[in-house]
Amino acid sequence: MVRTILLAASLALATPIAGFAQDRAQTLADIRQELTVLYVEIQRLKRELSTTGSPGAPLAGTSALERIDGIEAELQRLTSATEQLQNRVDRVVADGTNRIGDLEFRLVELEGGDVSQLGETTTLGGDEGLPVAALPAPQPGAGAELAVGEQADFDAARATLEAGDYTGAAQQFATFTQTYVGGPLTSEAHFWRGEALNAVGNTGEAARAYLESFSGDPGGPMAPDALLRLGLALNTLGQAQESCVMLTEVSTRFPGSAAATEAQTARASMGCV
Repeated sequence: MVRTILLAASLALATPIAGFAQDRAQTLADIRQELTVLYVEIQRLKRELSTTGSPGAPLAGTSALERIDGIEAELQRLTSATEQLQNRVDRVVADGTNRIGDLEFRLVELEGGDVSQLGETTTLGGDEGLPVAALPAPQPGAGAELAVGEQADFDAARATLEAGDYTGAAQQFATFTQTYVGGPLTSEAHFWRGEALNAVGNTGEAARAYLESFSGDPGGPMAPDALLRLGLALNTLGQAQESCVMLTEVSTRFPGSAAATEAQTARASMGCV
């Protein structure tokens, strides 16, 4: 039921997320272009490996000896052609593997990940019979490493919020969440963006921010308050039933917390069943 309500709230509050910064978009476009080039090269190799018709070996002859000579000559020609193609494939694989490794490095660097955790790049086309090691998925919350400038940007946005510039703080936190997607501070940044938006009366956008904060790290330190604020915001937006469900979920998920106590008080004042 709660998942259904969360999905409904997400759909009701959904708005397009602003794009990445222009220099980041250009870099990702470059990466897509390089991947396209690699794909085209692989398709060309596949065409070279495809048959073009019936065999053209000169097997006819007036004697068995002549036919054997013809077969031997054709085998030598095919062996030479195969070796040339194999050498070309090896060069493409080596070059493609190096380029994919470089793309993986750049993508991890762009996403704020730890490039030191990258393993050896899988050979282009795969290694038959060998398991392919998957890159570890980024984990939100404690223990994740911060990207360069992430803590400073977060602290700057918090300082703007504490100074009472709620509009400026909301914009800074929005930029932060777009720049450090999936970072260890992203869910908290969504929460404080919600607080800034709520302070200027933009309840709809605040509810979206609380929803993103909770869904991004439902077991994190900001999760109880994010779910509580989402429930209260839904009530303000006239969605009393959904609000009651959210507030009940606060007490169910986080019993004994300050957020759970506040949620119970709010449910009583709203007359939730």
